[in-house]
Amino acid sequence: MQVAAGKHNPIALGGSMFTSHNPPMMAISIGLKRHSLEAIRGAGEFVVAFVSEQMTDDTLYFGSNSGRDEDKLAVRGTKTEPATKIDSVLLSDAVANFEYVVDGELLTNDHVIFAGRIVAWHENEDPAVQRLYNVGKKILRGVQFEPPRPGEDNR
Repeated sequence: MQVAAGKHNPIALGGSMFTSHNPPMMAISIGLKRHSLEAIRGAGEFVVAFVSEQMTDDTLYFGSNSGRDEDKLAVRGTKTEPATKIDSVLLSDAVANFEYVVDGELLTNDHVIFAGRIVAWHENEDPAVQRLYNVGKKILRGVQFEPPRPGEDNR
């Protein structure tokens, strides 16, 4: 999430990856024609939220509508709270939020990969909140995890 034209702009990403432990960093990829590309470049910072199952409708909306045309958080009524280290917001119902400062970018044909240094992270304290995963085109699911029973092989 980043600020563009005075409003925060949540987007749905196909994926992200941790790229460094020291300092902790993550990479995201944004299409060249996306409004979010210039928003991140302009802000020099962003938030990655690991959204929860209860955020399915918000996530689909954020990935299907442009922040160029509207304030997506206001339209959806998504609960937010201020970020602590950057000028952005956190998604209150997410499993986790990570605040990043852009450390570099790489053009990869029709996308740009941004490498961001994590400057703060926040975990949802409710253990019932489950992470939402993308399992196909506009198909989102939560994944239930059951720890192995004592003596059970967990491979």
